[in-house]
Amino acid sequence: VFPSLAQAQASVANEVYQELGQPCVFLFCPTEYCSSLCSPSPSQSCYLQTIGQELLPGIGVIWTGPKVVSQELSAALLEEVEAVLRRRPVIWDNLYANDYDCRRVFLGPYMGRAPGLMSRLQGLLLNPNCELQANFIPIHTLGTWFRSELGSCAHPDQAGMEGVAALGDSQGAQDGSYSPQEALELALRDWVAEINQQALEPGR
Repeated sequence: VFPSLAQAQASVANEVYQELGQPCVFLFCPTEYCSSLCSPSPSQSCYLQTIGQELLPGIGVIWTGPKVVSQELSAALLEEVEAVLRRRPVIWDNLYANDYDCRRVFLGPYMGRAPGLMSRLQGLLLNPNCELQANFIPIHTLGTWFRSELGSCAHPDQAGMEGVAALGDSQGAQDGSYSPQEALELALRDWVAEINQQALEPGR
């Protein structure tokens, strides 16, 4: 019926989206959802080009970055993805995901994301550790990063400075930028306070 997989997927997604009354949040995860799955690249992928052309503009498209689990997200990559999809992507961030290897738990700060990315995203979803309590630091430091991004959006003259510092580089709080190390220390202080509070509760 359809000349390509991408056209079939876009047609079905569009029909479901319209049948549901075009909800304000409707997400589509493409078969090629990261750069390593694209052939030969996101901008030259016939599949993504078709998705970008055929998918209704109100539908959000999920993207995980260069890889399924991406250590870094750059502004240049997001610009390339936005151009081919004809919309800003929704990042599905697998930085902390450990469902593929439950022997590992990720407790470091949210990092490796270039400053000023929020203006290039339609949204961001964090795929956490499977263990609930292990997500205190990931979610806490994500919140600190998010607040710093809101500050960058409020001061556009600072938003284009991603080329000045390396991704994840620790910077001082005096310039208002995000410091993974400072975010980690803040999260650890709050986590210890939370643990101490729970220890005082009856039955603990």
